[in-house]
Order: sequence, then structure tokens, then C-alpha cells
Amino acid sequence: MFWTDERVEMLRKLWAEGLSASQIAARLGAGVTRNAVIGKVHRLGLAGRGQPQRSSEPRAPRKQREPSLAPRAGGSLPRLPSAGNTALKPMMRAAPQPRPQAVPEPQPLRIVDPSQDGRVTILHLSDKTCKWPIGDPGSEEFCFCGHNPRDGSPYCEYHARLAYQPVQDRRHRKIAM
Repeated sequence: MFWTDERVEMLRKLWAEGLSASQIAARLGAGVTRNAVIGKVHRLGLAGRGQPQRSSEPRAPRKQREPSLAPRAGGSLPRLPSAGNTALKPMMRAAPQPRPQAVPEPQPLRIVDPSQDGRVTILHLSDKTCKWPIGDPGSEEFCFCGHNPRDGSPYCEYHARLAYQPVQDRRHRKIAM
């Protein structure tokens, strides 16, 4: 884009009249883009802009419409406010509150001792039982070890040795396979 003296003078004149960069680019034509106009205005240091000419008649104030929650013609959705920080806040009426129903008394808990070999169900797991799963989770016989865990571990001594194996031992087993 080459700026001739005539184009620069026309740019200054149109800028002072208050035309936008897009309008100036359209008037200058011949490959002048909006961004070229903005860049040249910036390089020329054209700061102030003239106000575009407006009619001398005062403008009538816009009427604010209340949002209607009733469906519009054609069964479309209600119109909600579309401006401000509450634009997306639904303006719905509060739904009637359901009547509170009587809460039944809870049944007392039954205390069941774990089986003799230490195996427990998920209902009996605690921080004082080994959480090693035994069997298929889909079967009726599925349970957990239930023995006393070692300190800082969810497993008993035997299952902790199975779960936490040193890295060297695993590498040796891979090589042997």
C-alpha cells in the first residue's frame, strides 16, 4: 500500500469529519484496508476526531420493556432480560414447597462379629482391618482379609509384602520371563 500526498490529505480530512476507519478505507478505495487506515492515523499522530454530524432534533428515549414470562405467539419460550449482570438469572416464580413428610424412625444397628478366620465384608471394614480383597467382587463369597494391619498401611503384614514389592525384585522377574 502506497500513501500518496493526496491520499494522506484526504485521510486527514475524513478523520477530522469523524468517519470510521472502515468508511475512510471504502472512500479511499484501491486496496486500502481498515487496518491500513488505522496504522497511518497512528503514525501521523492524529489524535482528536471531529464529531459526526447529527440531526438537531433530540432523540426520543427508548422505552424499557418488562420481561414477560408468558409464552409468546407460536408457543416459543418466554423472553428473559438480556443485559446487565442479571441477564442470565432466571426470573421464575418460586415453586410451591412440598409438604414435609414424617421421617420414619431408623432401625437400630446390629453388631455382627466377623468370622473366625478374620475375613470381613465391606460393612465391617475399618482402619483396624486389612483391606485386601479376597475372591471375585461379583460373587456372594467376596470378602476382605480383616486381620490387623501393620502401622501406616491398609494391609496386614502378609498382604503388604504382596502389595509393596521392591523395584529390583520386579525387574529381576521381568528379565527371567
